[in-house]
Amino acid sequence: MKAKKQNQNMKLVTALLPEAYLEGLDDLVRSNMYPNRSSAIRCAVRDMLKQELWGSKSPGKTSSGDHDRSR
Repeated sequence: MKAKKQNQNMKLVTALLPEAYLEGLDDLVRSNMYPNRSSAIRCAVRDMLKQELWGSKSPGKTSSGDHDRSR
């Protein structure tokens, strides 16, 4: 049930990505840096927003403790 509750706050987004990006995402997943493509993309978007919109200079850490990596 916990996973279902977590997904209630998420919205589906469809994006077209170059093949090279997908290959890179798959490499990250295969190397166990992320559990899946969606998780890696969420982290990338979060880090971009923190740096470019919210003014934070330290990607990978959030004040809410939202760590999406599977380690």
